[in-house]
Amino acid sequence: MTLLIKFFALALSALLPLVNPLGSALVFLGLVGNAPAKVYRDLARRIAINTTLFLAAVELAGTAILSFFGISLRVMQVSGGLVLAAMGWQLLNQEEPEVKPEEKEYDAASFGSLQQKVFYPFTFPVTAGPGTMVVMVTLSAHASVKGVLPNVMAHVGILLAVVVLSGCVYMSYWYAPRITARISAQTAHGIRRVVAFVLLCIGVQITWNGLEAMLGTLLRP
Repeated sequence: MTLLIKFFALALSALLPLVNPLGSALVFLGLVGNAPAKVYRDLARRIAINTTLFLAAVELAGTAILSFFGISLRVMQVSGGLVLAAMGWQLLNQEEPEVKPEEKEYDAASFGSLQQKVFYPFTFPVTAGPGTMVVMVTLSAHASVKGVLPNVMAHVGILLAVVVLSGCVYMSYWYAPRITARISAQTAHGIRRVVAFVLLCIGVQITWNGLEAMLGTLLRP
C-alpha cells in the first residue's frame, strides 16, 4: 500500500503540469470552436476515455514498443516536440471566427469531423503529448521493482493517477465554453493566444531537450 500511495503521488505530481487540464481545455476550445454543450460533453467523455487507455498502454508497454521499433526517448522527444510546436504555431496564427446568432446550428457533418479528431489531435498531442509519454515510460521503469506484489502495487498507483487526471480532463473540457463564457471575447482571444504561445514554447523546449541529449552523447569523449 505504501508503494501504491508513493507512485500515485509521484505520477500525479509529474503528469499534472504536463497534462494541464485547464490550459489544454483552452486549446481544445480553440480547436472545436462554436458548438453546443452536448457536443463538448460527448467529446470530453471520449477524450477522457482515450487519454486513460492511451496513457495506460504507454505505461504498460511503452518501453517495449519503443524498443521494438528501435526508437529512443530522445528521438520521440524531438519528433513530438516538433508536432506540438507546429500546433502551437497554427493556433497562434489562426484567425478568430466571427460568431453570429444564426450560426449556432451545428450540423451532423461538423460533429462527425470532430469525432474523427478525438484521438489526434485532441487526445494526442493536445491532452497527452510527447512529454507525457516520456514521463510515463520513465515512471514505468521506476515502478518495475523487485517482487511481484510491489511491482503490481507501483503500477496500480500510476494507473490511478492517470484515472484521476482523465477525470480532471473530462470536467475541464466539458465546461470549457462555460469557463470562457464569463469573460469577454477579446479576453478569451488573448488567453487563447497566450496558451498557443505557451504550447509553441513547450514544443520547442521538448525538442531542445531531445537535441541536447543527442548532442551530449555525440560530444561525449
